[in-house]
Amino acid sequence: MEIATTTPKMLARKADGIGWMTFNNPERHNAVSLEMWQAAESILADFAEDPEVRVIILRGAGGKAFVSGADISKFESERASAEAVAAYQAQTERVYGGLYRLAKPTIAMIEGHCIGGGVALATCCDIRLCGETSTFGIPAARLGLGYGLKGVSRLVTLVGPSYTKEIFFTARRYSAAEAERMGLVNRVLPLAELEGFATEMAREIAGNAPLTVTSIKRIVGEALKDEALQDASLCDQLVEQCFASSDYVEGRRAFLEKRRPAFQGR
Repeated sequence: MEIATTTPKMLARKADGIGWMTFNNPERHNAVSLEMWQAAESILADFAEDPEVRVIILRGAGGKAFVSGADISKFESERASAEAVAAYQAQTERVYGGLYRLAKPTIAMIEGHCIGGGVALATCCDIRLCGETSTFGIPAARLGLGYGLKGVSRLVTLVGPSYTKEIFFTARRYSAAEAERMGLVNRVLPLAELEGFATEMAREIAGNAPLTVTSIKRIVGEALKDEALQDASLCDQLVEQCFASSDYVEGRRAFLEKRRPAFQGR
C-alpha cells in the first residue's frame, strides 16, 4: 500500500509487515534536500504508529546510490546563513535521532554509493546490507564541514574510534568489502540478490514476536552504555513483559503444535 507524502522525491509503501521508505532523487544520486528530510520525518512517524508495520527498510531509487548526502545545489537557498544552517541541522537530526530511537527494527538496503549523510543515515539503522559494488565515504574534510558528537558517536559504536578517525581524516571512498571488514555493514551481497535478501530478512523479522524484537533493540542500546548509566530495571521490565504476553503463550503452543506462530505484539 502506497502512502501519501509531501514530495515526490520521497516514496513510502507498506507490504507484508514492512514499511519501505525510498529516497527518490536519482538524478542527483539521491542527495537530500530540506523538503525531503521533512517528508522522511513524517514517513517514519507514520511507520512508527502503524501496528501493521513491524520492520522498516530504507533504500535509494535508481540503483546507483543509497543516499549521497546533502543536496549541494540547495545550499544557497537552504544553508546560506547561520540560522538556515541551524534549522537544516535540526531537521536532519530529527530524522537521524528519530530513526536511531525507533522501537521497530530498521534495515538500510544500500545499492551503489553511500556518501556523507548517507553513511550517517545508515549508521542509524539496526542492520546494513549492501551490494558488491557499493562504496562508502564521508568527504567532510574535503568540504570544510563539521560533524557533531551524535553522528560521530554512532559511527564509533559500529567501527570503533580508529576506523572512524581514518574515515574522517582521509575522506576517501571505501569498497563494500572494506566496509564489511570494518563492521560498517552486516553483509555484502551480489546486487541481483540484495533486494530479495533484504525483503526475506524483513519478513522473517516481521514474523517473529514483536515484543521480543523491540525489547532486544532497547536492551542492546542499554548494553552500549557505561555500566553505571545502564537502566537494569527497564531491561528487567522489558523481559517480564515478554513472559507475561499472549505472544509467549502463542509461541509455546505453536512450537508444540508444529506450526508457525501468529504473533500479535501483545
